[in-house]
This record gives sequence, C-alpha cells and structure tokens, in this order.
Amino acid sequence: MKTGFQYGGQAVIEGVMMRGRECLAVAVRKEGGDIVVHKEPVGMLGKKYPFLRLPFLRGMVALGEAFTHGLKALLFSANQLLEEGEEEQSLTPTETVVMIGTAFLLTVVLFVLLPLGLRSLVSRLTAAAFWLNLAEGLVRALILVLYIVLVAQLKDIQRVFAYHGAEHKVIHAYEAGEELTLANARRHTTLHPRCGTSFLLFVVVVSALVFSLLGHQTVAARIVSRILLLPVVAGISYELIKLAGRRSDIFLIRWLSAPGLWLQRLTTREPDDAMVEVAITALQAVLAEDEWAAAKITPMRKEEGEMPVIA
Repeated sequence: MKTGFQYGGQAVIEGVMMRGRECLAVAVRKEGGDIVVHKEPVGMLGKKYPFLRLPFLRGMVALGEAFTHGLKALLFSANQLLEEGEEEQSLTPTETVVMIGTAFLLTVVLFVLLPLGLRSLVSRLTAAAFWLNLAEGLVRALILVLYIVLVAQLKDIQRVFAYHGAEHKVIHAYEAGEELTLANARRHTTLHPRCGTSFLLFVVVVSALVFSLLGHQTVAARIVSRILLLPVVAGISYELIKLAGRRSDIFLIRWLSAPGLWLQRLTTREPDDAMVEVAITALQAVLAEDEWAAAKITPMRKEEGEMPVIA
C-alpha cells in the first residue's frame, strides 16, 4: 500500500538498493540468475535524536547516511560478484580503504581544487568576489557534467545506469499506486525529480550561490570554507529535492527540476526485464519490512520459523 513516505534508492553493481522507513534492501542478480537480497536497519540517528529530523538538519544527516549506506551497498554488490564460483574472493579491508581514499581524493581534486585553480584565471578579468565565487560554482557544475559524460562511455557503468533506470521505473509505479509488476513498471519513465543526480546538481548550484556571498578569502580559507559549509549546502539542497518530489505540479518547481531531469538522461538507461525484476525485489523487501514494523511485529529469521527474512 502506498504511503506518504518517499521511497528511493540507488543503482549498484548488477543490482539496486532501496531504502524504506525501517531498513534498506540491496538486491543483486548473480551470474547464475539468482537474486540475493541483503537488508539492514536505517535511520538510527533520527530515531535516537528526533531533532535531527527537523528541516535542513535532516538533509545533513541524510547526506552522511546516503554516503555510508550507499558505499556499503556498492561493496555488498561487488563482493557478490567477486564470490562467483569461488569462496573468499571478497574485497579485503585494505582494498576497501584504498578504494574509499581514492574516491575521496578524486572528489577533492575535481570539485574543490580544480575549480579554485580555474577561479584564478577568472580573477584576471574581474576582482569582484561575487563574480569570482559564482564563476567557481559554474566551473564546478561544468566539471560534474563532463565527468558524467566521460564515465557514461564505460560499458560497465552503462549497466549500472540501466539499473538506475530500473530503480526509477519501479519507484514511479509504486508512487502511482500500481501493483509492483514488470508490466506496470515498464510503462514509466527512467527519469525522477527526486533522483540523486538531481540532488548533486542542486548541491552544485546551491553551493555556487552560498559561496558567492563569502567575499574575498585566502586560498586556505576558501578550501576550508567549502568543506565546512558542505553540510549547510546539503541541507538546503535536500529540502529543495524533497519539495521537487512532492510538488511537481507547481511551475516554478518544475522549472527548478528541469536541469536535473536533463542530466538524468546521461545517468539512466532503459533497463531490460531482468533489471526491473531486481529493482522490484529490492522495493518489495523494504515494503514488507515496513508493513511488519507498522503492525509492531518483529520479523523472525528463517531458522526460527514463521516469517522468512531474505538476507
């Protein structure tokens, strides 16, 4: 049954992660065709500290949780494929740390250091702090688009983007109040106003506006301020993306959402039936968990009998 909660997720390697009120579920199709599902609880900080669910604060929390859970989901999916045929082939802790460190370093170089470096070129044309900071933000937006265009050329990434499209189709079917079937999901678009791609674009645009108000700073102060203000930017962007998902009937909201939807044409592909089935499996897993939680019944593990839990 459809509720007011906004379900969503992300694509992973050969699978989809969906997040619900009580848990997230990662569904991955293994090489043999079987779908394996992993579930774990979410939203623990918000439940422990209710004030973190307030507007703007919840965006900061959501950013941290999205990174943490998203990384875990990606590692789970990668390990499922690495384990195909042989045991003990999953990523080691060292390999995981190296992967995270490399991703973080690449992010800092592309979206902090490079825009600041190109900003110095603009400073030859104008000394006005507002225009320099705004130009830096526009460069950051251009880097984001170019980065997506480049990675979209990779065959493996194209499959991930197809799973991304499957995730959106299934969410659309659910939000339309339809039964979660392959035929129903197939009819929907691969674009969604509450997508993470749109969120990233909102972050880039909002950061350009926020940073443009900071005035003149030293290079060190610019780097520190960009990092420290990221939670604030994320909080504002989160509220905008939530609004876009709820009030797409308002012209201004549709106008603000349009660039993100255009960008999603690069980060989504039309999925095949097998991919849509994986996305349906992931969403059904979190919906079942939420239904049991709403009834105040604790699901039991398979070995305990009663309700089976896929894990």
